[in-house]
Amino acid sequence: MLRRILEYKCQEVAEREAAIPLAELRAQAFDSPPPRDFTAAVTRKRREAATREPLKTIAEIKRASPSAGMIRESLDVAEIAASYQAAGASAISVLTDGRFFKGSLEDIATARGAVDLPVLRKEFIVSPYQIYESRAHRADAILLIVAALDGSQLTDFYSLAKSLSLHPLVEVHTLAELETAKTAGATLIGINNRNLATLETRVDTTFALLPYLPPKAVVVSESGISRPEEVRRLAVSPVDAVLVGEALIKSPDPGGRLRELLRDANG
Repeated sequence: MLRRILEYKCQEVAEREAAIPLAELRAQAFDSPPPRDFTAAVTRKRREAATREPLKTIAEIKRASPSAGMIRESLDVAEIAASYQAAGASAISVLTDGRFFKGSLEDIATARGAVDLPVLRKEFIVSPYQIYESRAHRADAILLIVAALDGSQLTDFYSLAKSLSLHPLVEVHTLAELETAKTAGATLIGINNRNLATLETRVDTTFALLPYLPPKAVVVSESGISRPEEVRRLAVSPVDAVLVGEALIKSPDPGGRLRELLRDANG
């Protein structure tokens, strides 16, 4: 599945660049307003038991996924983003892939305009073009998936994102991928509980990798988080934030479901 997505994504980016040349997109990126501080928004400043801050939450907006199929075909991006903020979300994640997740770049600006929170562009980044594109469409952070990039690409993309004041969330699933992320200098690290090869999800993946993270890393646990016991377990760990999508979008009341998860996590 990952290979299929990446093959299509390379073709899609080439078509986008033919429509809007990189030089034009770069100009748009540099004319965009400053990004919001995504890293600060998802960081727990105190993790010790006696003074522990509440677990941060990145609430996701998506219509579909390869693992779940169509989840919510018709949704109001602005309404859901606002409901997430009202429920206590720390940041918003927006799926922008059109073919597999039914999202769009326009969803970023819509979500960002509805809230004061920073917005993550969740996408399969395979080209520098998409990084400039993210900045031009007012994303505050981007996802860099180690499984989709080689080490030199990750380092280059990470540096480019930082130079544009974007916050790169570097996603790993294995210890080898974590070592690649550390070599690239990543300090905001997402642990994807979903195996992108098999689509199997295990929250234990987060706990298996926690001992190997850099001491000052900001850690996000991603995917497969829906049950109260899972969020409570993560809340008392060194994890800073959780990224939750399907559990919210499948609910008739996504904001209300987020409020329940936060109550379960933080008491």
